[in-house]
Amino acid sequence: MLQQQKKTDFNSIIGLVLIGLVLFWFTFNQSKLEDTQIEEAALKTSEQVVDTPEGVQYHETSFELSDSLASQQLQDKFGAFALAASAVDNGAKFYLENDFIRVELASKAARITNVISKEYQTYDSLPVEFLREDSSLFNLTFWAQNRRLQTKDFVFTANQYQLDGTDYISFKLPVSEGQYLEYLYSLAPNSYLVDYTVNTVGLSGILQSNSPFIMDWSVNIPRKEKNKENEAMNTSAYYFADDEVDYLSVTSDDSEKIMKPSWLAFKSQYFSQVLNAEGLFKEVDLSTQAHPGSENYLKTISAHTELAYNTGDKSYAMEWLFVPNNVKTLKKYGNAYEDLVPLGWSIIGWINKYIVINIFNTFAGWGLGYGLIIFLLALVIKIVLFPFTYKSYTSMAKMRLLKPQIDALNEKHEDPTKRQQATMALYRETGVNPMGGCIPMLFQMPILFALFKFLPSSIELRQQGFLWAEDLSTYDSIFDLPFSIPFYGDHVSLFTLLMTVTTVLQMRMSSNMQGPNAQMPQMKYMMYFMPVIFLGVMNNYAAALSYYYFLANLITFAQQKMIARLVDDSAILAKMESNKTKPTKGKSKFQGRLEVMMKKQQEAQKKK
Repeated sequence: MLQQQKKTDFNSIIGLVLIGLVLFWFTFNQSKLEDTQIEEAALKTSEQVVDTPEGVQYHETSFELSDSLASQQLQDKFGAFALAASAVDNGAKFYLENDFIRVELASKAARITNVISKEYQTYDSLPVEFLREDSSLFNLTFWAQNRRLQTKDFVFTANQYQLDGTDYISFKLPVSEGQYLEYLYSLAPNSYLVDYTVNTVGLSGILQSNSPFIMDWSVNIPRKEKNKENEAMNTSAYYFADDEVDYLSVTSDDSEKIMKPSWLAFKSQYFSQVLNAEGLFKEVDLSTQAHPGSENYLKTISAHTELAYNTGDKSYAMEWLFVPNNVKTLKKYGNAYEDLVPLGWSIIGWINKYIVINIFNTFAGWGLGYGLIIFLLALVIKIVLFPFTYKSYTSMAKMRLLKPQIDALNEKHEDPTKRQQATMALYRETGVNPMGGCIPMLFQMPILFALFKFLPSSIELRQQGFLWAEDLSTYDSIFDLPFSIPFYGDHVSLFTLLMTVTTVLQMRMSSNMQGPNAQMPQMKYMMYFMPVIFLGVMNNYAAALSYYYFLANLITFAQQKMIARLVDDSAILAKMESNKTKPTKGKSKFQGRLEVMMKKQQEAQKKK
């Protein structure tokens, strides 16, 4: 035959070409046929009810896969996971829910795709969503047989069942009998906590030894509140590391590397989603990016880290917490979660945690409306602080009664140095502290700052109306402006106006009680400047805060009127005069420092 082929070379060439074309056609069509068969058989779904050994029934969705159907291409790309990779996503969704939340999970990537609150609504009356499928990502990357694989590329099998009143969903990525990667979720009744465990079963010879799982978690935080700007200012990434809670910047885009945090939280103003993986996180790349031009989303918060892998079967026990930012609720779950509510640092936070919140919760337990609760809160605090108010009033009364003598000294002494020395001597003789009216007020400042942090952070006030305010957690607009005023806004908040007016009146009243102070004439301008600043700042704040300050001003007016009736100016003056006959006491430390400061100012003026 070879001799014939040599003689007929031309015909042989034609024959070889034809044979090649036939072989090419056969190979091409056979490949297409195999791919078609894989697609048809990859997701052959069967639903059945199976009795577990415990007698619990569960719903099972299984995939019937055949090694013979796995193409060489899938084997090259996914190795031992080729059969699992051939499964086709049919959009299957599964649900865990109780009276608090409804958790939606997808068989694709076996991840949580949506979480809805059953208790709370957005400002436009829609269910609060902690996250949405189209704007969130959770993916684990792992190495198997020198291949880099990602869970987002796989469709998992799903088994849903109930045990001891708790709902479970098991998502498995099978390799072969007794070998699989599993995501196990569970949700107990009356809980915001979803238990989440990643199990590697029988994969010690398949997963790369000592290679880490890499976690990528990213969420576009959806808008939920009326005041988007204020909500965005209270949205950031929080974490617990080195025995304290910290967070990324709330005012600008930020990123940090966090070493071994116990938990991570993506927090908005009133709601948080927390992933607790104590002892599993390595170095975490945490970042935030704002979306000022979006009406639907506040910020994108992302986390990237490694979960260490050890040879052999391994379980990664974690917890998801989808929870309202309520201090009492967060405390139930421990782990310092209550620090997600920004109550202030140092003494301010201490006052809120141990005083303000306890008083507030006591009144709330009586079933009262929140407008009345804030009134009672203001009343109790002002009663407790009444001794300081009384001391401040009497100190200002002494200064007012001494004014004629101080004016006489000013006329007597032309030299400013001698004038000030004589004035300080008069204070010592009469036992009057010139700053006595201010010092007691300083003790009240931490309370005011504590309420400034507590009321806008209190989810209990969210969507609670009072009088004309539809929602005490945001501004109470009585008129929307057709334009925006810099530093003020595009609306008029009535509680803020009432607070500003009463603040000016209170400052004038205090000034009149103390009398004109020649030593500090700039205080006349501060009396009007500070309320104007507060008007701009508070116009966009929670109505509850302006309402509280307004009530505090009214109660202060009432206390001052009552003190004015109780205090006898003639008795105060007689006591000061009697002090002059007593041996003169040495200078107090404060008076000494004040005289030194005045002398330095005078010397500086002389040099000029």
